[in-house]
Amino acid sequence: MATRAALTRLSTRSLTTAARPLAATTARAALQTTPLARVPRTPAVLIPRRGASTDEGAQSMTVRDALNTAMEEEMIRDSTVFVMGEEVARYNGAYKVTKGLLDKFGEERVIDTPITEQGFAGLAVGSAFAGLRPVCEFMTWNFAMQAIDQIVNSAGKTHYMSGGNVSCPVTFRGPNGAAAGVGAQHSQCLAGWLATIPGLKVVSPWNAADAKGLLKAAIRDPNPVCVLENELMYGVGFPMTKEEMSDDFTLPIGKAKVEREGTDVTLVAHSKSVGDALQAAEALEKETGIKAEVVNLRSIRPLDIETVIASVKKTNHLITVEGGFPAHGVGSEVIAQLCESPAFDYLDAAPERITGADVPTPYAETLETLAFPTVDLISQTVKRHLYRS
Repeated sequence: MATRAALTRLSTRSLTTAARPLAATTARAALQTTPLARVPRTPAVLIPRRGASTDEGAQSMTVRDALNTAMEEEMIRDSTVFVMGEEVARYNGAYKVTKGLLDKFGEERVIDTPITEQGFAGLAVGSAFAGLRPVCEFMTWNFAMQAIDQIVNSAGKTHYMSGGNVSCPVTFRGPNGAAAGVGAQHSQCLAGWLATIPGLKVVSPWNAADAKGLLKAAIRDPNPVCVLENELMYGVGFPMTKEEMSDDFTLPIGKAKVEREGTDVTLVAHSKSVGDALQAAEALEKETGIKAEVVNLRSIRPLDIETVIASVKKTNHLITVEGGFPAHGVGSEVIAQLCESPAFDYLDAAPERITGADVPTPYAETLETLAFPTVDLISQTVKRHLYRS
């Protein structure tokens, strides 16, 4: 198969930015059906990076561009990094997250795969065993269930089962959770599923800085890392500091961030729910004077429970917010660990969870809206929890 041929040529010695004669004679399956000429490989160091928009010193970047920039920077930094997945090359990615990477790095490092998640996830894991650093995109994490054996058993367990002799520095990434009108099969959050597996690291970025810093850290990590993005956040822009815009910026996996200081209640969230919690916190302070502290988990496994404990010791109340199902979810684990810690004695009320509805996600727009946390629902829950309703 052409994909296998391309991966065979990838090695720590042959992954360079210079064109190879063999590449010119190897046809890829995806290219056999199109009359387009093959894209020449261009030295990556000569390609200017796309910067964020600027306005009198202010800098902003969308989550989509932050992910794209992270991959570009890491591919320039390390010749063993390559990208693979469905439509990541010629189509620039289903959500345009990999836009322009094929033009800059060529088809040996940006590889379109067949629609077979188990197959190309296995190729990614195998290449990681051989010393490469693949970034494997799933068009949606819902499709990753087709490749769950490769992710959980091959990637997640081989380092332990080999006595520490075989590492698997693979990054699995793609949109996770609900989008809009895509039906029950394409709307579930896998954070709680994947975080149960020893050997896997799981991160869930919210804003552009999260997306860039966590993806770069995932690519550099010697362990398999699952990067759970959110489709609805791709086009959202966020301010970026000079440090966050730098090529060396990374975020530590396993460390949460307090996005908003507060004294009355702790709201713990990840991914899109962080923004909802922040909006609710602002509304609560304006309407009732309630000062909510918002903790952005960033990392699901390892879980930074120490930051949550410190916050609860200050506020004496805990509410978790997530878009996943309630049973055995991220919020359940946060509350369980909190209650097993010394912070339990600081609680003035039982912790609560705000989650997605315990039903397959409805397709109808009106029902779908009711199936996930909203700013209004978070505000109402906080007021009831604090006896302010």
